[in-house]
Amino acid sequence: MTHDPGLNLNKAHFNAPHHLITDYLNSDPPTFQRNLFIKKISLKSVAFRRAVIAPVLFTAAGLCTLDDDNDDNYEVQEERNRYIPNFRHHADDYLQHSPIMAVYGLNWLGVKGKNDFANRTAILIKSEMMMGILTFSLKRITKVPRPDTKELTSFPSGHTAQAFAAATFMAKEYGHKNIGYSIGAYTVATGVAAMRVMNNRHWVSDVLVGAGIGILSTNLAYLTHQYRWGKKNKVGQTSVMPSYDGQTGMVNIIHRIN
Repeated sequence: MTHDPGLNLNKAHFNAPHHLITDYLNSDPPTFQRNLFIKKISLKSVAFRRAVIAPVLFTAAGLCTLDDDNDDNYEVQEERNRYIPNFRHHADDYLQHSPIMAVYGLNWLGVKGKNDFANRTAILIKSEMMMGILTFSLKRITKVPRPDTKELTSFPSGHTAQAFAAATFMAKEYGHKNIGYSIGAYTVATGVAAMRVMNNRHWVSDVLVGAGIGILSTNLAYLTHQYRWGKKNKVGQTSVMPSYDGQTGMVNIIHRIN
């Protein structure tokens, strides 16, 4: 029988303990695959600064308005109560999601956006998760009373955060094709924020910080995405090859990492 010396394993290597599944030597250092959801970003990078500048400005403006020495919240409410005391509309409950529906609608009509369905949806899910966690955590911590019911869930505005997260999502997907998509999305989001104040459901500070949270969540979702969805995952291959040299039988286990 012709013997291929390339198939033989070193005796010490063959006798060393192996992991039953991966066939790695127990003495080998472990290796880790990078997370499919998140990639590392530098806090000093230009991309990160661009992602946070608008949210920081919105949040700073909202916090300044929230200050006890600032009467902007009450002045806006007084103007609202003077000119539109009976204003009650629920369009903001639906408009907050409209940019998301527009993105998927455009894609269905054949107007391709920046990403495919899988990556776009993964980014949207991450954005919604971040936005929800930030918004509802702050509501529980701050316990600011609403201007109408005095319920302690006013700060920040969840509707506004959702609207601006959705608007940023549409701007990221279609803004490069035509700036009109971005203008339209942010116009809708601004309308939602205004309606939250006009409905006497929120203070001005609530909607400003909500806008910052929404933009930040979607920006970070795009900035940290690895764009691996929709592709076939490459996995390792394990081959088991028996060999015999006339005196000794061997089993060669080869694990190839792609």
